[in-house]
Amino acid sequence: MIRFLTAGESHGKALTIIVDGFPSNFNLKKDYIDSHLKRRQVGYGRGVRMKIESDAVEIISGIRFGKTLGSPLSFTIRNSDWENWTERMDQEVNSKNVDKIFIPRPGHADLTGVSKFNLDDIRNSIERSSARETAARVAAGSVARRFLEEFGISVGSYVESLGGIYPENDFFVDLLNNNLNKKFNGWSLSQHADKSDVRVLEQTQETRIINKIKKAKKQGDTLGGTFVTVATGVPVGLGSFTQYDLKLNAEIAHSIMSINAVKGVEIGGGFICSDLFGSENHDEIILKDNILTRKTNMAGGIEGGISTGLPVIVRGSMKPIATLMNPLTSVDLHTMKHIESRRERSDFTAVPACAVIAESMLAWSLAKYFLIKFGGDSLEEIKDNYNSYTKKLQSRIRKNFK
Repeated sequence: MIRFLTAGESHGKALTIIVDGFPSNFNLKKDYIDSHLKRRQVGYGRGVRMKIESDAVEIISGIRFGKTLGSPLSFTIRNSDWENWTERMDQEVNSKNVDKIFIPRPGHADLTGVSKFNLDDIRNSIERSSARETAARVAAGSVARRFLEEFGISVGSYVESLGGIYPENDFFVDLLNNNLNKKFNGWSLSQHADKSDVRVLEQTQETRIINKIKKAKKQGDTLGGTFVTVATGVPVGLGSFTQYDLKLNAEIAHSIMSINAVKGVEIGGGFICSDLFGSENHDEIILKDNILTRKTNMAGGIEGGISTGLPVIVRGSMKPIATLMNPLTSVDLHTMKHIESRRERSDFTAVPACAVIAESMLAWSLAKYFLIKFGGDSLEEIKDNYNSYTKKLQSRIRKNFK
């Protein structure tokens, strides 16, 4: 079983990541992880913090000469902004110059955090609940992504909408209808999206979105949106219907919902399916090139909690950032009087970044279930298990039903 653990505060010295359970002998380079960390930082509408940080991992353990050892991997990501916060975030000395924060922001973990952990300063809640932690997840997810690439599994994403602005040509419908050319894969989708400042697939949509972000900035407001994450090359048979916690779609939903500010997740057609007749929704089974497959992909590559071999399609919804420059009403916890919510340096939108984070979380879930099915201690052992299964799969089905 693979697992990862992150530690660190938003304005602390660094984020720390431990990744455990991956096999030996697959290539993993610092530059590869750093490239995905950089993708998480870009996008029109990000705040000042992204101009301060230039995220990069320092590899501490688990890799030698560019290959995994099979032992735990550990990384750190230094916080450049720590230099400006040393007094406010000192681990030992509580300076009298540091003011406590008493005013919680609606939509953030400020009030729930101090309530749960019995804190007398909202800063103690802010630091760990901050989306800064997702940089560590991208690092962990990059390990999973690199591992999956050894088996032809490719993960990508794009922003479907931002601020309620959708594309004229709905690529999501093409995904559900399985209308994809043979050269399409998850990563090619991301490469296309990465050319846009807001990671959309249409130039006209990008222009309209940027104009709306400018309007939100002027009003001191924020914007949310939807994103689509796709994994191609996923084999048949990941996940199980035998127990509730073994279903692949349940694992993926948990991973995506764990991302800061994500409030909704759909697999494939998701809520669209509830409006259709069964005859319109279910994916007819066909033989194509002598292989059993589906005509469409409304199920998003998962049936009965098990992968079908079609692209895994995940759609997520991100709420607007909670910190507003034109604040909502809150309560001062010191005086217990109504007051304007506090301002905290923040983004105006982070949907493009959220889509990149979702790639990492989807890659992690797929790698987890891939290793449950094909696991071994070395890459070579896993490839033997995988090749034996996939090469014989269709012939086994035919043999079993003769």
